[in-house]
Amino acid sequence: MIGAVALGLPALSPVQARAAETIPVIVKDTTAQYWQIVMAGARKAGKDLGVNVQTMGAQSEADIAGQISALENATASHPAAIVIAPTQFAALGPPITDAAKSVKIIGIDSAADTDAFTSFLTTDNVKGGAAAADALGAAIKAKNGSATGNVAIIVSLPGVGSLDQRVKGFKAELASKYPDLKIIAVRVADGQVTTGLNIANDLLTANPDLAGLFCVNLTMSQGASQAIAEIKPPKLSMVAFDSDKKLAGLVRDGTVAAMIVQDPYRMGYDGVKTALAASRGQPVPKNVDTGVNTIDRTNIDTPYSVALLNPKLD
Repeated sequence: MIGAVALGLPALSPVQARAAETIPVIVKDTTAQYWQIVMAGARKAGKDLGVNVQTMGAQSEADIAGQISALENATASHPAAIVIAPTQFAALGPPITDAAKSVKIIGIDSAADTDAFTSFLTTDNVKGGAAAADALGAAIKAKNGSATGNVAIIVSLPGVGSLDQRVKGFKAELASKYPDLKIIAVRVADGQVTTGLNIANDLLTANPDLAGLFCVNLTMSQGASQAIAEIKPPKLSMVAFDSDKKLAGLVRDGTVAAMIVQDPYRMGYDGVKTALAASRGQPVPKNVDTGVNTIDRTNIDTPYSVALLNPKLD
């Protein structure tokens, strides 16, 4: 504290210094269960580390302007560091680059068009997409006798880095290992559950023999699974990315073949932990893979799956 003494400022004790540290955590959609789990992990890290964690964000993944506004407000409050899950790759790049001129920025979940992240914690989404292709191929073979037929993909929003990577991994794995599964449609929605429901209904109406459906995030999985539960197409297998209690129930009853599950609690917890270390000038890894898991009827009730699916929100 030599500088503080020289300037005539009172020296802070370690407890006071820690209490003064604030880390905003900006998510894509504060109302969605996935992001509530991220925020719960962040708040737990705040309690464990003795720092003030402020969770914030828009109320829809489609509200890009709302997230940019949250980032600007957080930066103006002069926090120790900021954790953010960018809603859109291109649009969030410049605001993050600008914010990083005055504060350390830790990225989680989705990439942005910027080199300004001090550290980036995310699922390997290409690997996650490949896992979805493997799960879908196995499910179609088990249901129909062979991994053959037409497959469709439903994407929540255009231009989202994590979603694009999932599609990339899915397509590559399908082409490599399941040549008799043909992708006939990639439909892009607007982030709303009802749109996912409508798209699934349209796909099933136009393609009654559709063999497989991959939904690349929670909102699309919620909407499409509702359509499948109502129509009950006999030949269709669906794989969801992310989870909630209703989807878990649909896996148990066979409506949904599998869920590709991330570790959002760890993402929130380690995001805050990394942000705090970076704000104190400690070395942090540039990239961290937070893991991906396939959950189906065979393993949904194992202790590991239960812990992933039902983390404590507070």
